[in-house]
Parts: sequence; C-alpha cells; structure tokens
Amino acid sequence: MERPNKTSPVAGFILLGLSAHPKLEKMFFVLILAMYLVILLGNGVLILVTIFDSHLHTPMYFFLGNLSFLDICYTTSSVPLILDSFLTPRKTISFSACAIQMFLSFAMGATECVLLSMMAFDRYVAICNPLRYPVVMSKAAYVLMAISSWGAGITNSVVQTSLAMRLHFCGDNVINHFTCEILAVLKLACADISINVISMVLANVIFLGVPVLFISFSYIFILTTILRIPSAEGRKKAFSTCSAHLTVVTIFYGTILFMYGKPKSKDPLGADKQDLEDKLISLFYGVLTPMLNPIIYSLRNKDVKTAVKNLVAQKTLN
Repeated sequence: MERPNKTSPVAGFILLGLSAHPKLEKMFFVLILAMYLVILLGNGVLILVTIFDSHLHTPMYFFLGNLSFLDICYTTSSVPLILDSFLTPRKTISFSACAIQMFLSFAMGATECVLLSMMAFDRYVAICNPLRYPVVMSKAAYVLMAISSWGAGITNSVVQTSLAMRLHFCGDNVINHFTCEILAVLKLACADISINVISMVLANVIFLGVPVLFISFSYIFILTTILRIPSAEGRKKAFSTCSAHLTVVTIFYGTILFMYGKPKSKDPLGADKQDLEDKLISLFYGVLTPMLNPIIYSLRNKDVKTAVKNLVAQKTLN
C-alpha cells in the first residue's frame, strides 16, 4: 500500500510494528504464538470447568468464566493480526478491518474493567455479609451484573470507535503500532480531535477511575472484616477466597499505570528506543495478563484445581 498524498482520503493503514527491527520479528513471533496458545488452553479449560462442574455453579466462578471468555476474545482481536505482521513484509490493514479490530479491543478492555469491579463486589458480600450472600448474589442478580458489564463495555466501544472512524484521514497512513491502537490512529487524523479527547477522558474516568475506587473501597472493607476474625485459620481461609482476584486486579491495573504513567524521554536521540519500549510493553500487556489469569486462579484455588483434575480424568476415561 502506497502512502497517500496530503489530500486523498485514506483507504487503509500501514502497521509499522517491528519493521525497523526485522531480527526481533521472528523471535517475537514464536514467543507471542506460544503465549497465545497458553491463553487459549488455560482460559478454555477454565470456561469448561465452570460450565460442566456443578460445584462451580456459583457467582464467583460465573464471573471467572466470563473473564476467561473475555480474555480469549480480547487477545483474538489483536494477536492474529500481530502474528501476521511479524511474517508479512507489507503490513497493511483496511479501514473497515481497522475499525473492527479497534472496536473489539476497546469493548473487551472496558468490559474487563467493569467485570473486575463486579467480582470485587461479589467478594465483599461473601466476606462482609455472608448471611445475606445467597439473597444479594442470586442468579438473577449476578447474571444481570455480567450482562451490564458487557453492555457498558460494548456501548463505550461503539461511541469511541464511531467518533474515531468519522474523522477524515488524508495524510500519513502509517500507524506506529502493531494494531489499530486508538491513540496512534487519532494522530493521523486531518481534523479536530478535541471531541475524541474529551470522550476518551470521560471514558477513562468511568471505566478506569470509578472501578479502581470501587475495588479499593471494597477491599478496605474486606480487609477490615478479615482482621476482626479471631482465629488465624479463619483469617487465612477468608483471605484465600479473594487473593486470586486481588492478584489479577493488581497485575491488570498495575500494568496500565506503568504503561501510561512512566515519564517520557526528552532526549530526541532516544525517541526510537522509547518507541520500541512502548510498543513492546503494550504488546506484552495485551497477552501477559490474559495468560496469567487462569494460572493465578488455578494455582490459588483448590476448587478449580480439583475441577480441572476431574475434567482431565473424565476425558482420559472416555
């Protein structure tokens, strides 16, 4: 795809990726492919055990199954495109395909933020109000909570993607990224993007700031309740029910803060190196968290480990 002139509309984009570092492309292809297969296997197994094991038909594992399905969708929206870019000399993507990829990644990211806060509320009720747990977290309630998470994420993605794709692109069509990352795409627009910026700021407050505050307050109450438990064994058992979720939340939001909160280099000679670092951090953020989630929940949860063993045993016998 040739670069368009400054007046003709853009029909597609060129994904820069690691074009400037061809030696890294083959190495990262193998690494990202291996991590993607682990994501599919680990999250796929979690989905199966939460469906077929009756002992896991509870709100916590229902949310966990949703989280696993979301992680598969999130990585599938971008990883195949990234893998193809490592092997294809002409790393191009059409305008419509770019919009679809942007929509899917945005929807999954926003949904995960809300879903993690719903899981925190589930743990809060289970530990702080155990007697009311069956009533508060009834099937109708937790199914509605999951549907609301997906609905909010998809709605936000529709708004952000529509605002981005309505812009006029008439200049450079080279995206300095592996995928159609919205900030990289907005930089190429030949129009005023102030509405897009305001919309994204509001979305960040709603889908990042509010869930973080909600999760933080939930765990303040959870920890306060746990510390009031008289026996050490009781405190350990109570904390173990939410430690996996707390670990996942820390990794998820910690990586986001590291990506967007680290200081930018003011040295123009180090711009290329910084661009490479930013792209690699973004790349591993997109696959590392979905890969770690099933591992964390499997290692720190006896019920999940037992369910996985039973599932493997049934498949072996069959």
